[in-house]
Amino acid sequence: MTYTTRRKVRFEHCDPAGIVFYPRYFEMINATVEDWFSDVVGCGFPELVASGRGVPVVALETQFLSPSRLGETLTFRLLPQAVGRTSLKLDITATGDDQPRLKVLLTLVLINLATGRPLPWPDAMRQEFLLNDT
Repeated sequence: MTYTTRRKVRFEHCDPAGIVFYPRYFEMINATVEDWFSDVVGCGFPELVASGRGVPVVALETQFLSPSRLGETLTFRLLPQAVGRTSLKLDITATGDDQPRLKVLLTLVLINLATGRPLPWPDAMRQEFLLNDT
């Protein structure tokens, strides 16, 4: 199942020309992932951190397809692609006015925050990833 959320392009996201400055897309992508963990997986980032775990990005492949402008609303779609023992690949796209803006393949790894070492995904989380993997 694809998770969908919408984000408004704000002044803070834009360069002086009024288009999204590319690093700001990564903030929007992270917000989308964070919302998905909370809304779908059932374990938000605050709960992960409180339990001594985190999900850093270990790989990020991005294609910028066309610019987004101040005031537009972008639709972000997230779809799990592959679940490893400690890793998770997510396919994320963004569109604006039904036009593709961004394609991302993101890999996260569950880690122990104290040691920085990878951890296996808990069964409940793994099940949510698999249930939502189409």
